[in-house]
Formats: sequence, structure tokens, C-alpha cells
Amino acid sequence: MSRETLRQTFTEDAELYDRVRPDYPPSLYDDLGGLLRVAKPSVLEIGPGTGQATRPMVERGWSVSAVELGAELAAVARRNLPTVDVTVADFDTWELPEPTFDLVLSATAFHWLDPETRVRRCAQVLRPGGVLAVVSTHHVAGGSERFFVDVQECYDRFTDDPEKGGLPAASAVPEDSSEIDASGLFGPVTFRRYEWEVVYSADEYLELLSSYSGHRALTAERRDGLYDCVRALIRANGGAITKRYLTQLSAAVSLNQPLA
Repeated sequence: MSRETLRQTFTEDAELYDRVRPDYPPSLYDDLGGLLRVAKPSVLEIGPGTGQATRPMVERGWSVSAVELGAELAAVARRNLPTVDVTVADFDTWELPEPTFDLVLSATAFHWLDPETRVRRCAQVLRPGGVLAVVSTHHVAGGSERFFVDVQECYDRFTDDPEKGGLPAASAVPEDSSEIDASGLFGPVTFRRYEWEVVYSADEYLELLSSYSGHRALTAERRDGLYDCVRALIRANGGAITKRYLTQLSAAVSLNQPLA
């Protein structure tokens, strides 16, 4: 299934997405604030969803504008955060505003953008010394480790997922700055990493799975079979599981070079 088709699935149930998607560690914003040159930055957020990463910035007094592909997600974001200007558009083709932003941030959405143009387009809207921040979320080993090994049998039966052996260790997730480095538009990339856990009941975990594009793209028959299998494993695990996340922040300062 194409990248374009998958990224459109997020807007199918914006209320579900808003309800189940977790927020980000507060220390991420503390660290990001330390990298900025101003105390109250002007922020352009790419792909805010319903505002999981937006709200902490607003609460810190940062001025946030956002561009969101999904109209339904944008509507919920506007409801949640009425002071945020949310534009419904595809960032890949959006007519870029003037370079007035201190920070461009994309949280668990940058990978959906066109890799041929995304770094350059972000640089084009940053003022001198502005920061590009990319936040990625990784599912890593920890918490209910046995469950995440055993659940792969469910995926083997009901999906074409080739992954084996459970989740990777957080230490195995690379710090990759090659794309930003190759652009020549930013200084060295700074990395910060945060590990955290969430406890889910069976119902809560299945709702979370339903917010992921790959699960939404399954046929109803396959998805129902997968979810029945996952639910049975969680019940065998005592009715709840603990999931560990790794959030990685990569940030770089614009060199303010002339752009073609």
C-alpha cells in the first residue's frame, strides 16, 4: 500500500486518534526550549494531528501555527486549542509563508513528508538561527516483553508483517542525521532520547492499534481476527500490558544560507 494511501487513514476517526494517542514527555519541551534563542518562539508545527505535541507548547506560551493534512484531525485540534491557527493542507505542496518562524516542529509525522523536499521546505520558513525539530516515536523492548514476542504469532496469521522476535532494544534505534547533514542547510544535529511506559487494558490497547495506519488498512476480516488474537493474549497476561516507548528528538539550527 502506498505512502499516500496510508497517511490518509489517520483522518478516518479523528475522535479515536484524539482519545488514544499518547502525549510526549514534558522534558522534551524543556530540552527543546534550551536550544531556542527566544523564550517565546513562533512555531510552525507540521502534522499536529489533534494536538498531542501542540498543547504543551501552547501551555508554555509559544505561538503555534500548524499545517495538517486531515480536515477531521484539524477540526478536533481547533476545538482542543482554539488559539492555534490550523491550516488544512499538504505541506509537500503548500504555498510556504515568509521565513518568520523560530521553530519548525514535526512530531511523529515527518516520515510522511516527501524526503526529496521536506528538509529544504522546512529551512525556507525559518528565520535566521531558527531550529528544525523532528520528533519520532519508536516501539521498543520493555514492559510486558513476553507479550510483544508472543503477539507476533497473531501478526503472522493475520497480516503480511515480516517482523520477527519482538521489539528492538531502545539502544538499537539509530541516531541518523544523514538527511539533514546532506542538505547543507543546518548545523550539527542534536539528539535527545526519552524512554517511558504506558499500561493498557485489552480494550485500550486495541483502540490504540486502531489509530495506526497499518492496522486501519487491513481488511475487516483480517483486523477482526488479529484483534481477537491480541485480546486473548492480553487476557492471558492478566488483563493488561505495559508498553514501552522511545521518543527521539533531533534538532538542528538553520545556517540561513540562500535557498534555490
